[in-house]
Amino acid sequence: MAKLWDISQTLRAGLPVWPGDTAFACDEVWTIGPDCPVRVSRLTLSTHSGAHADAPSHYDPAGDDMAAADIAPYVGPCRLITAQGNSAHVRPEDIDWAIIGPAERVLIRTYSHFPHETWDSRFRAIHADTITALAAAGCRLVGLDSASLDPETSKTMDAHHAVKRHGMRILEGLVFDDVPDGAYELIALPLKIAGADAAPVRAVLRELT
Repeated sequence: MAKLWDISQTLRAGLPVWPGDTAFACDEVWTIGPDCPVRVSRLTLSTHSGAHADAPSHYDPAGDDMAAADIAPYVGPCRLITAQGNSAHVRPEDIDWAIIGPAERVLIRTYSHFPHETWDSRFRAIHADTITALAAAGCRLVGLDSASLDPETSKTMDAHHAVKRHGMRILEGLVFDDVPDGAYELIALPLKIAGADAAPVRAVLRELT
């Protein structure tokens, strides 16, 4: 059987979220007892909780919502690489293009260990030039372990708009701890939520055989 790596964050109370965004909560509504045979919970969360896919409507007023977005980019062969350098942005020179080759899905590691318990406002973003270079190499989806393609303080969203220009898709908040760089099959389907600008994913890498 092919090995699986779960690259999702665990959705839980205390999950670090973007400053000012909705905290995650899972509250019990029904409890198993003499008059109730089942337990049912209520979720409160941001569309950007944990590992998630950005819908085009997140950065484009005319873009598709998550229910309308094409799901094909979220499943298929991918390449996981570690970005070199330590600048605020991952620039084209921080990528080993010979390793990527013609990959349609590229996942970029920026952390040596994912910050599970704290919010990192100084996460490493992706430079718009890197998005353009990935698109030129045939990439349809870019994923990373940091919270966003653009810095927390960005008002121009340059990397997101580069994704828009090239018709790509985005995964953010992935966890690559203990996963070696290399080629995998990505399975990271977002929830089909009408009107949503993003959706959580259960992201998995499957060993290629």
